[in-house]
Amino acid sequence: MTGKRRTPTRSTFLPRSFRLPRPVRSAALAVGVLTACTSLAVGCGVVPGVPGGSGDDPIVVMTWAPEGTSATNKPGMPAFASAYARWINANGGLNGRKLKVLTCNDHNDTVSAAACARRAVKEKAVAVVGSYSQHSDAFLPHLEGAGIPYIGGYGVTNAEFTSPLSYPVNGGQPSLLAGLGKELGATCGPVSLVRPDTIAGDALPVMLDAGLTAGGHDKAEDQLAPEDATEYATQAEAALKKATGEAGGGGKGCVVTALGDRTSTFMDSFRRTRQGYPEVRTGTVLGSVDQTVINAAGAASGPFEGAYVTGWYPVASDPAWAPMKKVISEQAFSDTRIDPTDTGVQTTWIAYTVFRQAVESLDGGEVTAGAVRGALDDGLEVTTGGLTPTLRWEFTDELASIGFPRLVNADVTLQAVRKGRLVSARKGFVDVTKTLEKADVN
Repeated sequence: MTGKRRTPTRSTFLPRSFRLPRPVRSAALAVGVLTACTSLAVGCGVVPGVPGGSGDDPIVVMTWAPEGTSATNKPGMPAFASAYARWINANGGLNGRKLKVLTCNDHNDTVSAAACARRAVKEKAVAVVGSYSQHSDAFLPHLEGAGIPYIGGYGVTNAEFTSPLSYPVNGGQPSLLAGLGKELGATCGPVSLVRPDTIAGDALPVMLDAGLTAGGHDKAEDQLAPEDATEYATQAEAALKKATGEAGGGGKGCVVTALGDRTSTFMDSFRRTRQGYPEVRTGTVLGSVDQTVINAAGAASGPFEGAYVTGWYPVASDPAWAPMKKVISEQAFSDTRIDPTDTGVQTTWIAYTVFRQAVESLDGGEVTAGAVRGALDDGLEVTTGGLTPTLRWEFTDELASIGFPRLVNADVTLQAVRKGRLVSARKGFVDVTKTLEKADVN
């Protein structure tokens, strides 16, 4: 879910002692980012021989994600992107032109992430669409230098909500943790958060605490864990001691996990360790758990039963996913990498929906990186059939104040595990913008 620790090169936040008062800070950030946009438009636009395309040439894009690593993997994202291209091309293409999707494995490391970005530049991709990478420091400079938009990244790094060339379709990990904290704050006793001991993982407690404190709850106990461990007995025991040791009179304690693919490994250890401890509730976020993980953990008899789970989109059974499932059925039915319940696949579908509408808005004109960027920057409103609110990218003062000027969709959905099934716990979306604004970011 998050990159391994190293010395960071991109800083999202200023130390509190150097930060301006909130209203001034908000305005200053918005102006600064708009200035960056202007510089990119002038200095990095469409250079001859750099991302573009016209006539009968295919429209080239790229989708990347980690595959075959010891940490979080998202093989379904590039696999679905390839299936989407086959489907689009079988149905007339984009404005009559073929779509060519390049895929790349970022291997969960900076070298490969940078290599993927350099390949996107070399192959004249007009956008990187629906991708997952922990290493924005490695890939964003290459995309920014060539003016290539990053559409619908998974939302795993803060830089995806600061770069003027990023067009996120969801609120990333910040929104999920804030929404979960807001819900658990009303019902939980002590809360213990188990999260990766990584740079990006360091941002998670702040967002969970923003939700908890909004409901008058104490902050969570921050329990660090390696993101690639094969067992988590030590972390499970520490989390249980915290969640149960002070629970009397304050509600049932809660253990929150946000370990990406390693959440299922943690829950195996948790299930064995919890014997002898008072009962606790669990909570997590989509991307760390899905129906497959719940089934493997014992379904209705497993530790996820009764858990609250926040997501960005409606439950997988919602009819709004029918068009995506049609693409899978027609072009990738036998591809086991593509799971329609996986948030990576879902994000990729929404990202390509954005890209398609951006290209269609050009009315048959030249499709270049600059043209796609221009369409999105000029106020294009993208509809996703109810999977998200209408998306429109502008630099928002509301969340610029905490360093997220590109976070334009802070809506989350609340789901729960009932009788072993992941179901909707509340109708519609919950907007956590106000909760995020109160995050104690240093």
